[in-house]
Amino acid sequence: MPKIRPKNWLVESILTTIFCCLPFGIAGIVNANAVNSRYDSGDYEGALRASKQAAMWTKVSFWVAIGFWVLYVILMVILGVSLFSMGRV
Repeated sequence: MPKIRPKNWLVESILTTIFCCLPFGIAGIVNANAVNSRYDSGDYEGALRASKQAAMWTKVSFWVAIGFWVLYVILMVILGVSLFSMGRV
């Protein structure tokens, strides 16, 4: 009985590369591309490892971007409040 092809995370990796964090998203794309080729060559364990790596890098890219935007908003609020309290706005 053939084993089920692991999820390749390609779409998610491409989206996080475009909208989130480029370096980590590229690592996700590289691993996502390896999933299908390894599975097709009969390396199920390699395909599973590549799938897990693609998932990890895709999630890292997403959460790094979320963290960046949260810090950015906090900084802008603090800057706005401090400028307002100094009477410059």
